[in-house]
Amino acid sequence: MFSSPQAWPVPTRPRPIVLIGAGAIVRSAHLPAYRRLGLPVRGVFDVQRQAALDTARHFEIQVVFDSVEQACSSPDVVFDVAVPGDQVLSVLEALPHGAAVLVQKPMGNDLQAARRILETCRGRELTAALNFQLRFSPNVLVVHDLIERGALGEITDIEVRLQVRQPWENWEFARRAPRLEILYHSVHYLDAIRRLAGEPLSVYCRAVAHPGMSGFADTRSSIILDYGDRLRCSLALNHTHAFGPAHQASMLKVEGTAGAAMLTMGVNLDYPDGPPDSLEVTTGREWEGVPLRGSWFTEAFEGPMSNLQRFVAGEDDALISPMADAIRTMALVEACYVSSTSGGTPIPQP
Repeated sequence: MFSSPQAWPVPTRPRPIVLIGAGAIVRSAHLPAYRRLGLPVRGVFDVQRQAALDTARHFEIQVVFDSVEQACSSPDVVFDVAVPGDQVLSVLEALPHGAAVLVQKPMGNDLQAARRILETCRGRELTAALNFQLRFSPNVLVVHDLIERGALGEITDIEVRLQVRQPWENWEFARRAPRLEILYHSVHYLDAIRRLAGEPLSVYCRAVAHPGMSGFADTRSSIILDYGDRLRCSLALNHTHAFGPAHQASMLKVEGTAGAAMLTMGVNLDYPDGPPDSLEVTTGREWEGVPLRGSWFTEAFEGPMSNLQRFVAGEDDALISPMADAIRTMALVEACYVSSTSGGTPIPQP
């Protein structure tokens, strides 16, 4: 009953990939996934040339471009853009008219930037998708299929709980980011929930910094998505739990009237080398473990590129995370930050 597809079909006629950005996420997730699928990589560029050289050497990439303009002039390729949110727009403006491009999240630093990015993609007729790869994680693919088939019944409860130590200090850009935890990490959970449950009506949120992490913006948040009075949805996100593994948590729970699913995202428990993901499903009182072919890191990174490549080649009918849909997740992120700064309901005098 719980056998569902756990991988996106591989493109039969893949175009070469040009990487713009050679940071940690590219080295630890993008390139291992592409190597596993046999997707060709034509070249790489990074503003820090040594990072590009090291990446090229490790993954046997033949070309290191001298400039973003040189990289963007490559013909008949798919571009993989993995740069901080405030640099996405300038890269897209440099791409050839009509190019195919996969953009690592976020879609800019705020909703205003996301709108400009969407306008640029439309104006330049780019075939563009955002790399919301959690949608393609093996356990999320299974749960989405179960929901689509009605195996869990009407969805009544969704909960995300993270209690981990995220190494924010590993990313130089994180120190200068005015928005951090929701925009650069928990955006994935908001996006996955949209994929599973549709659009929320509104949001309640409080995002906070941590006194022990000077220089960083929000590193923790509490979020409630309002789906009306039949579906409860909450996210408790603590990325600064520095007290060992005993009480860590990294889970997503989905309950329905006919069944439930419990997912774990192992990468958060010891980034980036955490234990494998897991999935348990029940349609009664007994839970069944579902064997998985892989995890969010790195198997999920196969999906967005495969979908984009197949769409460009006419093998897929639609993009799973096109920019026009991704901006809705960005709008939800924006609503979270607006809610956080607006404050709660004052408590009346007793």
